[in-house]
Amino acid sequence: MTKNYPNIFRIYIFLSLIGILAITESCSSSEQNNENKMALPIYRVDTGTVVLEETFLGTVEGKSNVEIRPQVEGELQRSYVDEGDHVEKGEKLFKINPQKYQQKLNQAIADKNVSAAELNNARMEVERLKPLLENDVMAPVKLEKEKSNYEVAKANLKQDSASVAEARIQLDYTNIKAPVSGYIGRIPKKIGNVVSPGDDNPITTLSDVDEVYVYFSMSEANFYNVLKKQNNSTTTSTSVEKDGAEIDTNRIVSLTLPDGTLYPYKGVIDASSGQVNKNTGSIVMRATFPNPENMLRSGNTGTLILKKRRNGEVIIPKKATFELQTETFVKKLTPENRVVDQSIEVGSSAPNNIYTVTRGLKKGDRILTEGLQDAEENTKVKPLPYQPDTLEKPKVFPQDYDSAEMDTSRHDSIGA
Repeated sequence: MTKNYPNIFRIYIFLSLIGILAITESCSSSEQNNENKMALPIYRVDTGTVVLEETFLGTVEGKSNVEIRPQVEGELQRSYVDEGDHVEKGEKLFKINPQKYQQKLNQAIADKNVSAAELNNARMEVERLKPLLENDVMAPVKLEKEKSNYEVAKANLKQDSASVAEARIQLDYTNIKAPVSGYIGRIPKKIGNVVSPGDDNPITTLSDVDEVYVYFSMSEANFYNVLKKQNNSTTTSTSVEKDGAEIDTNRIVSLTLPDGTLYPYKGVIDASSGQVNKNTGSIVMRATFPNPENMLRSGNTGTLILKKRRNGEVIIPKKATFELQTETFVKKLTPENRVVDQSIEVGSSAPNNIYTVTRGLKKGDRILTEGLQDAEENTKVKPLPYQPDTLEKPKVFPQDYDSAEMDTSRHDSIGA
């Protein structure tokens, strides 16, 4: 019996080796099968043109926003308009009691008439003395004195004439007229109130809103970005025209009204403040909008939309990204179709759920768009076509896929 132990031991070792080999082969086959089962859609990174939108809160002002203040003091006697009325330039708005100023005018006219009579008397006296001087009847000093009186009378007449003109102007100021065409604002002063040029508040405000200004603040960085684009751009046939000149598209803005609707007319950025606010680091900008239907009034607010076109941007779907410890990553495929985590830097968000990328990816790179949680580092993936969520035309890259895989596995894998 003892002589058979070595043979039995050899048989046991042989069987154990066969079992280990079978298990190893089974594990290898299982691992290979697991790799082949991971079929996921991929997106080939591309570059293109994107239109980015920035929004700014704006305040509307009439192109002519005029405070109506009295030029003379007096009792407000009559109002020819009501709040919200539209008036034309030169139309009567208010009347101040003119009695006091009419009296001043009458007095000035009377003083002028007296001066005119005195001037006439002085002239007649000079004419009377001239022959006497020529005949040596009187001394020359007498005539010179009368000539001096004549000049004084002439000066007095000019002074009184100026007083009459001033009195007429003051009387005319009792009729307050519209300096521009526009809409009447709130009228805090009522009939019977005494008004004067030194009042803290105007009688009302008149706004010319045929064309309006929308003021908004822009960061210093955005300002220089827009300025550079304006300097580098050329006008096109589709540009907005202002005063017969074409305006480049980098200055064209839209306006969203407080109720969320889009204002039907485009505006143009045409002015900016002369300096940067040291406290906020911003610059006040001005956009001009046409207002033919008088939809906008002074004091309205709205949201300005500035669109910026960028060419040659690296673009990827938002859903292809994930966050990890404040960093943004994508699942990138190696040439062997294995997954590696790639850190990227996102530039901005664009329409159609798109990100622009400034670092970490280049044109032609392949990234996963689904299964980001399941596809761990170094996992082998069978690529499938990317199907975008938006209405844009799907991008399919046949060179990335085996034709047999696309025909037999595509729908089953996506459904799984």
